[in-house]
Order: sequence, then structure tokens, then C-alpha cells
Amino acid sequence: MALRIGTAPSTCHSSFPFFSSSSSSSSSSSSSSPYSSSTGFGYICSYPYPSSSSSSLTKKPQSLPLSLSSSFTNHICKAAEYKFPDPIPEFADSETKKFKTHLHKKFVKNEIYGDSAEEVVEICTEIFKNFLHTHYGGPGTLLVLPFIDMADTINERGLPGGSQAARTAVKWAQKHVDKDWNEWTGGDSD
Repeated sequence: MALRIGTAPSTCHSSFPFFSSSSSSSSSSSSSSPYSSSTGFGYICSYPYPSSSSSSLTKKPQSLPLSLSSSFTNHICKAAEYKFPDPIPEFADSETKKFKTHLHKKFVKNEIYGDSAEEVVEICTEIFKNFLHTHYGGPGTLLVLPFIDMADTINERGLPGGSQAARTAVKWAQKHVDKDWNEWTGGDSD
């Protein structure tokens, strides 16, 4: 089998750092690597591919440089520079109250929690409150980690329904938190 040089999932290896900051760094890289190009992007992808030009399957790899326009490269860099807003304490407090009210209604009715419903609500609420005050900065920043922490903490304390509580909490958060943030800040509601 011949080695075809191109793009293939999980088989591409950059011959030097992905984004070269200047042409001088790419030219210095091109002298040390046979697979770099003047554009600063060079890839070797070694996956089996039958050769159509010859019956021999022992061709050497060739380089196909990927040329990207400067506007595309700039667009990628701008996306990487986006900063999410800082958490808003007033929003965190307001959202925590809504969250606690919802969980309390759900858990008190549920037989799984029994007499532990209030304690489970307090654990979930405290973890959620801490997350909103320290990490949540609008849509795109709702993480799964606090909900995993809820399940783990409930289970570690020997209380019933850790995974069910976390699932209820994450479902509520996915449905309400980003929407409520947008209403609070006057942002997009999509």
C-alpha cells in the first residue's frame, strides 16, 4: 500500500507548531522538515491508500501543503481570544433561589429522598451557588462539573438519590440558566 499525503481523521501530524506566527519561523521550520511549506503549514498523513498510477504499493510520502488565507487564520485567532464575562453576584443569588425552589418542590414529593430531601436540596444548592458565583459567565460557560460534584457529595454522605438529584439539577439548569442570563443582561435569547 502506498502512503497518501492529505487530511485524515486522527492520522495527521503537523511538522511544526500549528499556527506559525511569522513567515520567518515557517521558513526556518521548512529547512528542518521536508514536509513544511512556505505558507507555514505542512502535514504528513500516513494512511493506506491504493495507488492508481502504478501497481507498486511502495511509494514514498509526498507533502501537500495546506494554504489558508490570512483572513481565515485571523478569524481563528479572534475566536481563541474571546473572553467570557465575569460572574454577576446578583444574578447568581437570584438564580440560586429559583434553583432551590425548584429542587425543593421536586425532592419533597419524591419518595427516593424520604427525610433526607432538605439535606439533598441544601447540598445541591450550595454547590450550584458556588459555581454561579465563581465560574458562570453567560451562555457557553455552564459546565457539567458542579452537577457531578452534587451526585458525588450526596453519595459520599450516604444520602439517597445522588444521580437522580444531579440529573434533576442539570435538566433545570440547561433549561433556565442561559435564558435567565440573557434576560438579566439584555443579551441574545437564542
